[in-house]
Amino acid sequence: MEAKSKIYIFMDEEVRPLAVVTAPIHIEIDTRKLVDGKHILKLVSKDPSGKEGIRTIPFEVRNGPAIAVEGIQEDAVVDGVVPIMINAYGKGDQTSFLISGSETPQTIPFWVWILLICFIAWSLYYLVRYMNLPVVDM
Repeated sequence: MEAKSKIYIFMDEEVRPLAVVTAPIHIEIDTRKLVDGKHILKLVSKDPSGKEGIRTIPFEVRNGPAIAVEGIQEDAVVDGVVPIMINAYGKGDQTSFLISGSETPQTIPFWVWILLICFIAWSLYYLVRYMNLPVVDM
């Protein structure tokens, strides 16, 4: 019988492994049991000869409701009165999608206004030019 490598699975800074498995293995990590935020999955493997390998995989859990903020950004320098819009919405579960509250209303960006004004000006220019053309009788 062929000896196989053992894999020790650790989460964050835990000293006791979540599981000790024999390679290869398929596992599922239930992120609903983890708090939202940054985590590190640490895998330590030991082959039959006793050599060790380590791999760390940083990831971020975001199971809670999403929070959208408009009007201020991270590390912004502000003064005076700053209007802020805050929206929070959950994504439901894996089987259904919540449509209500899942979209954050946003202001129209300035470049959209500029494009709209340019389009209207262009349309008026050609409308005025078309109306001033002389009619040619044949």
